[in-house]
Amino acid sequence: MTALPTASRGRADRTDRGATPGRSGRRRTPVTVAILVAALLAVCVASVLLGSRWIPAGTLFDSSAELHGIAAARLDRTLLGLAVGGALGLVGALMQGLTRNPLADPGILGINAGAAFAMVLALSVFGISDLHGYVWFAFLGAAVAMVLVHAVAALGRDGATPMKIAIAGAALTAAVTSWTSGVLITDRQTMEAFRYWQVGTVGGRGEVLMTGLPFLVVGAVLGLACARSLNALALGEDLARGLGRRVNLDRLVIGLAAVLLAGGATALAGPIAFVGLIVPHAVRAVVGPDYRKVLPLSLGYGAVLVVAADVVGRLVLPPSEVQVGIMTAVIGVPVFISLIRRGRMGAL
Repeated sequence: MTALPTASRGRADRTDRGATPGRSGRRRTPVTVAILVAALLAVCVASVLLGSRWIPAGTLFDSSAELHGIAAARLDRTLLGLAVGGALGLVGALMQGLTRNPLADPGILGINAGAAFAMVLALSVFGISDLHGYVWFAFLGAAVAMVLVHAVAALGRDGATPMKIAIAGAALTAAVTSWTSGVLITDRQTMEAFRYWQVGTVGGRGEVLMTGLPFLVVGAVLGLACARSLNALALGEDLARGLGRRVNLDRLVIGLAAVLLAGGATALAGPIAFVGLIVPHAVRAVVGPDYRKVLPLSLGYGAVLVVAADVVGRLVLPPSEVQVGIMTAVIGVPVFISLIRRGRMGAL
């Protein structure tokens, strides 16, 4: 048998190595989904039963039980954590695909800063202290920030390129954060109310879930429908247009989904870091870059991460608790560093 020339063997080897991840990703997807389902069940059960006080499993279904009220409150908290975590995981994948920036999350486009500034105005200027009231301001601020970033980035000949979007988001974040600090320095009462929201928490907010749920549902449906658009955009705008994609319309729909998801999640729970950053990378490292898999799995694993972080936060310092926004950072930093060191940052 004639041996392959060296160059041919090299191309064959590269072809085999290139094909392996695709086959491996297809094999890993059912396992990843099975792990996701098991993890969701586990964290939901743990979230209801565990805390500063153990609650028997049957308490939730027995309205006459002494601890039924606590179990019901934990259930509301769990549902909020699932909704917020799923939204953050999904919007992280959407924004990384839209901006072609591996570090994209709701913070990079000014969404968190816009929500924070609007909430501060609601507390300080309009005197709104009820959660049902200022959640709308936070959502509006997040949406306005996203629109402003894209409007500024669209100025000029090339339009809203990924680099211009990232720069505009960073500039807006810096400006709005300084305005927020200026208001807080002059109003101590607002600072006290704002501090609890700013750290990011799902505790004591289960009653507002229905306020933001419609936005999260619509955003999730739009976002999941953008999988083919993101796969095309990943090939480059010129090739995406050659494949028949209306790139500007695709970007608009993805941006709208991001506004609804990130704005709703931030308004309901405050700025929760690292979920939208690390979850999509971890998912891509396992199943590959196909957004038809990345988007739904990012949604699911984002929900798992937030609820798990909330449970851990309740257990580390009983009877007090560590807010979920702090715990996601504690968990997220070493995971993110590990992904970088192992070269597992999935390709966008």
